[in-house]
Amino acid sequence: MIQIKEITAEMAYPLRHSILRPNQPFEASVYDTDYQDGTFHIGAFYHEKLITIASFYKEINPVLPSNKQYRLRAMATVKEYRKLGAGRQVVSYAESIIKGKGIELLWCNGRTTVQEYYEKLGFKTHGEVFDYPPIGAHVVMVKYLVGGL
Repeated sequence: MIQIKEITAEMAYPLRHSILRPNQPFEASVYDTDYQDGTFHIGAFYHEKLITIASFYKEINPVLPSNKQYRLRAMATVKEYRKLGAGRQVVSYAESIIKGKGIELLWCNGRTTVQEYYEKLGFKTHGEVFDYPPIGAHVVMVKYLVGGL
C-alpha cells in the first residue's frame, strides 16, 4: 500500500541527489526555494520506505497566461518502484492542496526523457526544448487546474 503525505525538504534531498543529480555535489540538491513561503514537499511511501518525492513552489513563469501558478520541481521515484502509480498519486495529492489555494495552473521544466510521463498526468508542452546545464534537454510542461485558460 502506498501512503502519500507531506515531507520535509531534508527528507527529499537523498532521493533528489541519487536520482536527479547523481553526478553533482549533494549541495546541488538543496534549492533556495525549499523554504520560501508557500513551498511544500510531498512523498510517497511504500511499506514505510520513501519511494517518490516532489516539491511544489509558488513561482511564476512569465510566459504562461496566469499569475496564479505553482511550479513542480524535483520529482523522482526510486527505479525499482516505478509503475506503481506513486508519482501520479503525489501529483494528485499536491493538486488538491494547490487548488485549495486558488491556483490555476501547475508547471514544470521537465526532462525530455520523461515528457511522455508528464503528458500522461495531464501536462501539455509549452514552447521549445531548451538545454538546462548540466542536466540536459528540458521542456516547459503545463497543467491547467481551473478551466482551460
